[in-house]
Amino acid sequence: MSTASKSVSVAPASAQLRRAPRKLLNRRALDRFGIALIVPLGLLLAWWIASSQGWLPEQILPSPAYVSSTALEMVTSGEIFYHAGASLQRVVIGFLFGAAAGLTLGMAMGLSRRVDDYVRPLFLAFAQIPTLGWIPLLMLIFGIGEALKIIVIAKGALVPMTINTAAGIRAVPASLVEVGHALRFSRLQTLRLIVLPGAAPSLFTGIRYGLTHSWTALVAVELLASSEGLGYLLVWGRQMFWLDVVIVAMVAVGAIGFLMDKGLDASEILVQRWKQGEDS
Repeated sequence: MSTASKSVSVAPASAQLRRAPRKLLNRRALDRFGIALIVPLGLLLAWWIASSQGWLPEQILPSPAYVSSTALEMVTSGEIFYHAGASLQRVVIGFLFGAAAGLTLGMAMGLSRRVDDYVRPLFLAFAQIPTLGWIPLLMLIFGIGEALKIIVIAKGALVPMTINTAAGIRAVPASLVEVGHALRFSRLQTLRLIVLPGAAPSLFTGIRYGLTHSWTALVAVELLASSEGLGYLLVWGRQMFWLDVVIVAMVAVGAIGFLMDKGLDASEILVQRWKQGEDS
């Protein structure tokens, strides 16, 4: 057999070997997706049966069709987007402030044992107070305006960002820092090229939990003091006894939180792939 024929016969085999893992991964992804749909579809079926059989009054448990009609009406009118936009704007501003403060404090605690000894006891006591526990005091100081909401959201991001940043920096192997010293890196170069890349997984964990806590804190503070946003929509629907509006707002809160978490997950995977490609 000639060399050309051998290359022709080998090439398709190698291509099939490369495609096999991809097919396996795609099949596993589809299986996981199908399994993840079992519980939501089961709950939807139970909801439909309960409403169709009249087990609960329609004022308490509206039918899925009625809620779907309300959701379509709120989407076409833009009402749900208006309230979701107001909530997202608040959470982005508050999260950026809280994450920046948590990153700075966590770096100081992780890099300096003395700062950690002074700050950690008070910070842990501060972290043990739930976010809702601060709202009455903050209301007396800042009122019920936007400043209150931003501060409450920032507090939700501050705690996980600080703890994970400090833990990630302390987990960086000392041997890597010694390599930086051997290469005569400055403190800034050591921090930028060795410490922060080594602490990246913990930093992403802090960002992820910080954003989750910020989102839940936002909904909580909007329930108490707001005239717009998804939390306000929940309260307004409850006061008017429009349970269909409440359910639509709850679905919007859950869907946005889920998408934000998945977006951060995808960003972390992309950064890790980029870092692995750069290292190779």
